[in-house]
Amino acid sequence: MGVIIDWIVQTVGALGYFGIFFMMLLESSIFPLPSEVVMIPAGYLCSKGEMDLTIVIMLGILGSIAGALLNYYLAVKLGRKLLLTYGHYVFFTKETLEKVEIFFKKHGSFSTFTGRLIPVVRHYISLPAGLARMHLGLFCFYTGVGAGIWVSILTFLGYFFGQNEALLHEHLHTVSIGVGLFLVVCGIIYVWLHKRKERKHRHKY
Repeated sequence: MGVIIDWIVQTVGALGYFGIFFMMLLESSIFPLPSEVVMIPAGYLCSKGEMDLTIVIMLGILGSIAGALLNYYLAVKLGRKLLLTYGHYVFFTKETLEKVEIFFKKHGSFSTFTGRLIPVVRHYISLPAGLARMHLGLFCFYTGVGAGIWVSILTFLGYFFGQNEALLHEHLHTVSIGVGLFLVVCGIIYVWLHKRKERKHRHKY
């Protein structure tokens, strides 16, 4: 792990700010690269005064949005056609696609936001959003908010603990648990608000 981190630090240092943007674009695209090995070393470089913390975080977010948009448009341009043509071979029907579209019309914003904070899911949440043709403005906004939280966490971890791998892993584990609990609370609140909205709608009519 230490060798990989050293290589990423050297790569980011060599490519500069563009390297952060490009690697985070890959992280959010169909070529997933763990964001931990990009933003943590970048945070460490910030602590050494070799990079600016604000610029690093902003480019991490923009790279994440760019990669997510790549997946989104791939799903829009190719995904629907492929699924409708060959989906029946993997038990994916037109009705299933319609259910995905309905789900994302109702819950796309919440799913996109929370998906950015879940390992593995964050790499692929843009695909169903594209299949459902989620509103592009909302997609970019909630992708940016979710990515912004995770990018900031990783950058600050690198900034404060980048020199100590043991402390870094310990705090990363703690943060992961905290993010998991945050998502559970968000999910409970979201379900409660959604059900409340539905009850009000039924009473209105």
